[in-house]
Amino acid sequence: MSHSGKSIPEIGFDSLADRFSGALSCETNKPDFKELDLGSPVSPLRIRGSGGGGPAASGVTTMSSSSSSSGSVSGKTGNTAVVKRSDGGGNNHSGELSGSSESSPSAAESTRSAGGTRNYKPGHGRSNSCGAPLIYSGGSVISGGGSGVSVNSPSVNVFPSGNICRSGKILKTGMAATKSATRNDVLGSGTVNYGHGSIMRGGVGGKLGGGSNGGEASAANVTGNVQFAGESVTVKRAMASSDPEELKKAGNEQYKGGNFLEALYLYDRAIVISPDNAACRSNRAAALTGLGRLAEAVRECEEAVRLDPTYGRAHQRLASLHLRLGQVENARKHMCFPGQQPDLSELQKLQAVERHLNRCADARKIGDWRSALRECDAAIAAGAESSPQLFACRVEALLKLHQLEDAESGLSNMPKYEPATPSCSQAKFFGLLSESYLYFVRAQVDMAVGRFENAVAAAEKAGEIDPRSVEIGVMLNNVRLVARARARGNDLFNAGRFSEACSAYGEGLKFDPSNSVLYCNRAACWSKLGQWERSVEDCTHALRIQPNYTKALLRRAASNGKLERWAESVRDYEVLRKEIPGDNEVAEALFHAQVALRKSRGEEVYNMKFGGEVEEVSGLDQFRAAISSPGVSVVHFKAASNKQCEQISPFVDTLCLKYPSVNFVKVDVEESPVVANAEHVRIVPTFKIYKNSTRVKEMICPTHQVLEYSVRHYSL
Repeated sequence: MSHSGKSIPEIGFDSLADRFSGALSCETNKPDFKELDLGSPVSPLRIRGSGGGGPAASGVTTMSSSSSSSGSVSGKTGNTAVVKRSDGGGNNHSGELSGSSESSPSAAESTRSAGGTRNYKPGHGRSNSCGAPLIYSGGSVISGGGSGVSVNSPSVNVFPSGNICRSGKILKTGMAATKSATRNDVLGSGTVNYGHGSIMRGGVGGKLGGGSNGGEASAANVTGNVQFAGESVTVKRAMASSDPEELKKAGNEQYKGGNFLEALYLYDRAIVISPDNAACRSNRAAALTGLGRLAEAVRECEEAVRLDPTYGRAHQRLASLHLRLGQVENARKHMCFPGQQPDLSELQKLQAVERHLNRCADARKIGDWRSALRECDAAIAAGAESSPQLFACRVEALLKLHQLEDAESGLSNMPKYEPATPSCSQAKFFGLLSESYLYFVRAQVDMAVGRFENAVAAAEKAGEIDPRSVEIGVMLNNVRLVARARARGNDLFNAGRFSEACSAYGEGLKFDPSNSVLYCNRAACWSKLGQWERSVEDCTHALRIQPNYTKALLRRAASNGKLERWAESVRDYEVLRKEIPGDNEVAEALFHAQVALRKSRGEEVYNMKFGGEVEEVSGLDQFRAAISSPGVSVVHFKAASNKQCEQISPFVDTLCLKYPSVNFVKVDVEESPVVANAEHVRIVPTFKIYKNSTRVKEMICPTHQVLEYSVRHYSL
């Protein structure tokens, strides 16, 4: 046991710093991980809560919208299927889905996305105690797609691979139907991929999907079997017929019931028979919208409009889809189609989204990122809820506001982007092509978290997509210069040329003044040069940008220790203890900093040990000195004659080794009655936890779990 008159042993910062020597990471594509090497620049920054490495920066995944694949039909009136319909242009689109609510693809999902969600599955209708304690004395203390067989059928009346079972009749695989067959199942005319298994009525439900291009028949992907709920007369008649009108009528019935997958299958059959039927293309788009496959729905609507440029309903659907994707110019073009009266509610939505987008663009120009974030959220809420670009704008705003964890999380969770048609891919967002803006934002996030090579790749991809953009060109040049400066700084640091490495990192900061990784790297160089003040300054810059940057906290705590700024050092180490509670070297550094702080204030410190064995005390003065030692003290009041105390004592020894920053003390109440009386201990085993001489917790006969939880809680 040491006393105040004795010299303080080496505090241990150099040994902690040794763990950082030679740890300069060259694997720049990996996120940062727990690393206690104070002597080298950091590896790329780890963002807590993001689940490991971020998305690959080589590109934005091109997939269909991430909306739910199940849904329900809108509850609005008028959403009924009619057999015949004439649009404003006088063209007859028999079997088109009609009704005011159906004119918007999102209407079929409105109840699905509201609070009272109804999910219709495809193929279903709506369907220690303390034993005898020792009483001491006194009182008491208390999709679609799968591996399928490809069938190329240039002509009609060809069955797919597998069996089509109707009314118990099973057809052999590959059997071709003749014109005299009693039923004409038409599947083919184009490339159709069916999965293994049978297409059955009343069978096990499966997934079906696909898309179409130009005048080709739609492709259907089946991973199992298609089940039709209810076996209605309409469906039975349609399945036995090769009449596209019958199939459309049955598809409309399934759509009304919220069975979008089954409706899609029936529309697919109708399109195979009549590929130039614009109404069926439009109906198929409605089913795809109900399944959340917006990019495919846009393609179908575009095809319907190509087949019949005067088709008002297809224009309405296309306008609503573009609006949901945040493409207001495309939406307006189809919503205000000549000779067609725009839907008032959709027009108001369009105006609201456009208003918020314009405000967001203005705020972005002047760097008012809080306003940009607010207007971006408002545009999403107003109707552009499936726009990847708007979610990317949120990420950019969060990044500029130094909310790096939220930015990285938002990047990985935003809707997937799939350019549906040339009109979508050529749409502009803040003056940038839509797809290029996504890479533009990704490059900024990768750079901020230290994925320098990924950032260069994403910036170059943005430049390839939109080579005329000045903003992208400037960003690409800066990203390349920063990555080059960082690589040069790392090489110089590894060569021991710390002063030159400082200059290299400084060059990178000229092009990216908000890069916390470069600040932390330069701080490592300053610490190697013994310039602790500059090291603290650069670490502080890094922490302003990213408050939970572990390596910057470690370097600043150690540098403040070298400057004997013990209060600042203790504060940083305490934050680190909460961030990495299982790190014993951080715990030891905190303990020594606490000892040094108390001694710098002229306080007497008797206990200088860190970890080791449980200390046994007998006198009152010795007890008071023990509980006043730096950090947390856990006192075990016991009696040698008590079996419970005997059973829990080995566990206390284990905790002493597991939590070396905690002082563990034991007091035998039979041998030290003065201490027991002073602390009012009447029952054993009793545990008391003290922090800076103040009791913060008392437990009588605790379980092992409760005791360890309390020790861990107060040790942080």
